[in-house]
Amino acid sequence: MKELMVETAAGRLYSCAEGPADAPAIVLSHSLGANLTMWDPQMQMLTRHRRVIRYDTRGHGASDTPPGPWSFDDLVADALAVMDAHGVARADFLGLSLGGMTGLGLGLAHPDRLERLIVADARADAPEPFRANWDTRIAKIRAGGLEAIADATLESWFTAEWRRDNPGTVAEIRAMIRATDPEGYLHTCATLKTLDFLRALGDLRVPALFLCGEHDAGAPADAMRAMAAAAPDGRFELVPRAAHVANINNPADFNAAVAAFLDLAGEGA
Repeated sequence: MKELMVETAAGRLYSCAEGPADAPAIVLSHSLGANLTMWDPQMQMLTRHRRVIRYDTRGHGASDTPPGPWSFDDLVADALAVMDAHGVARADFLGLSLGGMTGLGLGLAHPDRLERLIVADARADAPEPFRANWDTRIAKIRAGGLEAIADATLESWFTAEWRRDNPGTVAEIRAMIRATDPEGYLHTCATLKTLDFLRALGDLRVPALFLCGEHDAGAPADAMRAMAAAAPDGRFELVPRAAHVANINNPADFNAAVAAFLDLAGEGA
């Protein structure tokens, strides 16, 4: 694994690259309240055929937390900085939730940098209930820290059956959420309230897979089907028995969908 601290005008971003150095690249971008280890269930599959570049989003993991406010343009610029630092001119991009939104921004503004785009469990717009949810979460964190939202986050990320059957992994993920810089989390919440890519999806010039957990309430299937229909080369697929963080909740079916879209024959599980 090659680790690299990417220097940007806003601060440093922690990143790493794994897999064959001469293979096509894929960039992975994680959700709010996570870090790049969120993608561990995909690494064995992807590194067989791809140079896999993961990074911690600003305000998360080992990356810096620059002063706010932040915009999606900033998050897109961060992703480009990571690609540039690793010498990647074009890549596939896989993002979940916040990472999927970043991928949409990247695909819309810089289609020349992407081969294919996978948007997992992510919205493209911020209707009033969505914005109000972030206001509520911001207030809870300011009053009680990330511990105040940890349980609700786990309930939205994973089905009840999965949480019951995987207590050790649930504890690890809870610790990851609580380890996120509170200021980074709050700045990101404010950024999410500005989400406004839906109206531009008709201009997306990158083949895109919109992948949704069957029980995802944050980015529901109907919303993601509409996103896929709006994109000129978009397709939709449902991940069964999964909620918002589908790549961990049901990695077998998530990986199979990713492998098929990326033409990784026989590499679905």
